[in-house]
This record gives sequence, structure tokens and C-alpha cells, in this order.
Amino acid sequence: MHATDDEQPRDLRTRQKLATREAIGAAALRLAIEQGPEGLALVRVRDIAEAAGVSPRTYNNYFSSREEAICAFQADRARRLGRILRARPADEPLEDALTAAVIEHATPPPDRAGLRMIMETPELEGEALKAFTMAERPLAEAIAERTGTDPDRDLFPNVVAAAVAAAVRVAGRHWVTGDGSEPFADVLRRALAHVLPPTPPQND
Repeated sequence: MHATDDEQPRDLRTRQKLATREAIGAAALRLAIEQGPEGLALVRVRDIAEAAGVSPRTYNNYFSSREEAICAFQADRARRLGRILRARPADEPLEDALTAAVIEHATPPPDRAGLRMIMETPELEGEALKAFTMAERPLAEAIAERTGTDPDRDLFPNVVAAAVAAAVRVAGRHWVTGDGSEPFADVLRRALAHVLPPTPPQND
């Protein structure tokens, strides 16, 4: 089935918007790393916009704060997790499907310097935490579909989604503060092994 003429430009616009958002986010993170945690206030909107090749007005169309722009890659990755889980084989055990989805969502691994910058700066860590919290609902809905539970009534999908988000955050902190010898995917697997139940309880 071919896209109609009306659909093609819309798809192109979507790709262009995503590319612009990624460019702004990458520029913001790069400037933040250059300034360091103590110099976050020196990262100005006009500098981010210039580095990304856009106008300050365009920047304001995508982000409401420097912190949001700097953490954009975290937010975008977190939102993908529910979609990735839905794409896993339906007969795959929940524990395996969630682990594979998290590994895929973290591939390629994040920039260590960028992730360390975010985790060492309270304002940025708070923004990243907000991104993960917002991603919990779509992940819980994907878990509910896979397990035949109700995200509005059952604790199971919501608790598992929150536990997965927490495990990913803890794994990220462990990875950036370590010596870098262990691949991020392996750290994620170890963290998830502590929180993932194989099946939902029958009386939830």
C-alpha cells in the first residue's frame, strides 16, 4: 500500500521536526558538557540555537527550558520503550521481552559524558526523572496488553513499569560512575534481573 500524496509531505514534515529536535538537543547537551555542572547558567538559548543552526524562535517551538533541551535524548528514548515492547514477539516471556526492549531502547549506549553531566547536575537530573516518569504510563499500557491486565485497575503493569524505569536510572548511574569496562547493556541486564517478575500474580 503506497502513501497518498497528502501523507508523504506529512511524513516528511514529521521527520524534519524530529531531526530539528535532535539537532537542538544535541547542541544543548554539547554546550552543557563544555561548560560543566557549575557553568550550566552560561548555556544560553541563543547559543544553543546558533549551534543547532536554527533561530531562537524555532528553539522555543521545541523546548521550554535549557534543561528540557539538554535532557531531550533521555526523554525521547524513554518514550520509545513502550513502542519497542509492543513490537516484541507475543509469545515471548514478559521478563525476556522487557529485557530485550530495554536493551534495544539503550542501543547505541548514551554518551557517557552527557549522561554523567545530567546525573551530576540537580536541575538536569530532575528533568530526566520527569521524562522517565512520563514514560511509565505508555510502558504500563504495553505491559498490560501483553499480560491481559488493566493499567487502570491492576497494580501489576504500573508497578513493573515503575520498577523498570527505576532500574534503568540506577543502571545509568552505576555505568557512568564505574571504570567503563562493563558494557552498558550488561549493566542494564543485571539491574533488570533484580526487579522483573516472570509472570503477573493471578489475584492482583
